[in-house]
This record gives sequence, C-alpha cells and structure tokens, in this order.
Amino acid sequence: MFFRRDRPKIPSFSERVDLLKQAGFGTRSASDGRVFIEKHGVGAIVGDEGKSQAFLAKTGVIVGGEIAVLVAGGYQEFLELPNGRRLPATSEQLRNLHEFEEDVKAALGIPDLYNTSLGTTSRKHDYDRVFKRDIGQQPKPWERKDNRFAPPNTKASD
Repeated sequence: MFFRRDRPKIPSFSERVDLLKQAGFGTRSASDGRVFIEKHGVGAIVGDEGKSQAFLAKTGVIVGGEIAVLVAGGYQEFLELPNGRRLPATSEQLRNLHEFEEDVKAALGIPDLYNTSLGTTSRKHDYDRVFKRDIGQQPKPWERKDNRFAPPNTKASD
C-alpha cells in the first residue's frame, strides 16, 4: 500500500489578512501594499514576501498613533518611538505585546520558536554596561554626558 500526503495549501497574502480579521485584529491598508494591524493597544505592520508568506515588519505598542518598538535596556524594558524618545514599558504593555505576537503567529500559521514563547523578546538591545566597553574607557551610567535614559525635556547631568 502506498500512502501519499496531500500538499498543504498555502494561503495568499490577502487570505492571511482575512485570517487576522477573523481573529479579531483591526486592519488598515498602507499605500505600499503592507497592512497595519492592531489589537489591545499593540500594532504591527504585516508585509508580503512575495511567496504568499506574510511577515511582521515592525511590532510594538501604539503610543500617540505611532508604533513604539521594545528596547532592552539591561535593567528595564523601554518603548522607543520613531523620533527617538524613550518611555519605560509597563508590565501590562509587555503582557499585551507578548499576547499580540502569540495571536498573530497563531492566526498566520507562523511557527512559534522556543525563545519567543518564553516571554517578550526585543530585537534591539541597549545595555549601559557595554557602552565603550571595548576601548576600556567605560564611564559609569551616572557619569555619562549623553544620558540616553534621562526623561524627556531634562538635561543630563554633567
């Protein structure tokens, strides 16, 4: 006896966007063919690779109508807006971001890898302990003149 597997049907990009709508995501089309999706204060830009595969181009918490990406600061997670301003991430925002990524992967059929299933991961890291580490002149965080973690509209200490 010979068993033959049926070929899996790969949905088109528009079918994947419809799957996201059915999963409860709000969608908006962008001018470049990508789609902006959002749910529970978290948003992402979904693009098409050309092989009917969807990929997440940018994922983050929506702050003031913009997507703020997650930055690991070593001791705390930050949300960085496109203009460079950083805000501390709350536990609720991190939980919503993690659940959003899980829901998107489930709706699109993207495999969930082990390290991403453990918790929220960030693609950008900015640790103060590695600043100028390789040249041997690493200042203490409170001695730095370009304090990147200072609240907005305040001057860093000299």
